[in-house]
Amino acid sequence: MGYPKVTIVGAGNVGANAGLLLAMKELADIVLIDVADGVAKGKALDIMHMRSNEQFGPSVIGTGDYKDTADSEIVVVTAGVPRKPGMTREDLLKINSGIVSSVLEGALPVSPNALYIFVTNPLDVMTNLAFDIAKLPKQQLFGMGGVLDTARFIHSIALRTGAEPSQIEAMVIGAHGEGMLPLPRLATVNGKPLLELLSKEQIDDIASDTVQGGAAVVELLQTGSAFYAPASSIALMVKEILAPTGRVLSVCSRLEGEYGIDGLHMCVPTVLGRSGVERIVELELDDEELSKLIQAAESIKSQL
Repeated sequence: MGYPKVTIVGAGNVGANAGLLLAMKELADIVLIDVADGVAKGKALDIMHMRSNEQFGPSVIGTGDYKDTADSEIVVVTAGVPRKPGMTREDLLKINSGIVSSVLEGALPVSPNALYIFVTNPLDVMTNLAFDIAKLPKQQLFGMGGVLDTARFIHSIALRTGAEPSQIEAMVIGAHGEGMLPLPRLATVNGKPLLELLSKEQIDDIASDTVQGGAAVVELLQTGSAFYAPASSIALMVKEILAPTGRVLSVCSRLEGEYGIDGLHMCVPTVLGRSGVERIVELELDDEELSKLIQAAESIKSQL
């Protein structure tokens, strides 16, 4: 059986775990590429040693040469310096912008028709920067952040309600970072509005835990940042591209007038498919929510 080809740039914890999940879910053949090609090759070999145990079909290879990534259907960019304790996402801007530029120089010539998913932090800024450099159609280049933020939001709701994550409908939009906007007013648990199930204080705590979710992991690990949930978020996006269901995800997509915001990538409800961003869903936000979304947009613009 032939599988779609997905390249993951950066064979660190996020990239390698994303590759592992995609292979085990039988979604794609994976190319892990890293400037430390031994790391990419070693992790790929380790994953391939799992095949007989786990009985998955796709192959995983490691490389340091972009020629091996040619004709990828999707390129996922995780390469970058991870956030350290006390470091904001914005602190990463200078270092990681150079890395993103280098990645595009290597990947674009050999996979010009690929869909590009950016994961490198600060996510919103890096996705906007990559869009300006790559000159690709807006459907073809987007970022991951909101899927991860939404996963953290749902986890926090599940903890306080006792519900299973599958019973919860919720979403986080805005910036991937301090400017994220959880939407408790629109969240439901088994079809019941979250606002009817919990007190304002509990809901405020959920929102705070969601915004601080990444920082909490960093603080506990001390020597790195989150990787299991980010890898899973990548895998979910790739699944919706390669085997679309029409599910609405919070994706760092290009806005051109939606929500009154123009010419900017930020996390908004998005339907993905084989062509990338199929459509942006405009939720009926109240005045306060819309104001916070516009503030998040202005914050992203100020860093560009």
